[in-house]
Amino acid sequence: MLRGGERVLIRPIRPEDKEGLLGGLHRLTGESRYRRFFSPVSELSARQLRYLTEVDHCTHEALVAIDLGSREGIGVARFIRSTSEPTVAEAAVAVVDDWQGRGLGTTLLKALAGRARQEGVERFSASVLAGNSPMLQLVRRLSDSAVIDSTGQVAEVQVKLRHAGIPSGLSHGMRLAAGGEVELDPRHPAAPA
Repeated sequence: MLRGGERVLIRPIRPEDKEGLLGGLHRLTGESRYRRFFSPVSELSARQLRYLTEVDHCTHEALVAIDLGSREGIGVARFIRSTSEPTVAEAAVAVVDDWQGRGLGTTLLKALAGRARQEGVERFSASVLAGNSPMLQLVRRLSDSAVIDSTGQVAEVQVKLRHAGIPSGLSHGMRLAAGGEVELDPRHPAAPA
């Protein structure tokens, strides 16, 4: 149940979700697509669709949100575990434009954090462009997050997962990112290969 009373289904992604994922991509505005993929993506290749839907649900998890009325996919959240640090995973969330601002991104992020904890993930990480001052300032204000490395063009940030829910301020950071006020590095591992 979202904050406006809307009910959605959140479940693990399946290989047969390729068409729904592509439909969700087409429901994103060009600006939203750019914020998610860091390029003007209008289509996904068969290889990209396999990468995004055929996940092992352990090192690469993806959850989809489905509108119970229309049965359309309206959002996806995923984490990809670090191969060098198995307790750390990169996270990404995308919500179709007409569902943004209703709390779906936060709901997906909470579900993703729960799955991550079940798999032994203790921290989410992200690569942020070093010139992205608003996001770096936000990370520095959060008690459960840190800027790990800010040398060069990319800053590595990490957010410690709590035992339940999501870290304070992380949903605020998600709203800023969704509004285009902050940007992640385009080399983010959660982007399709």
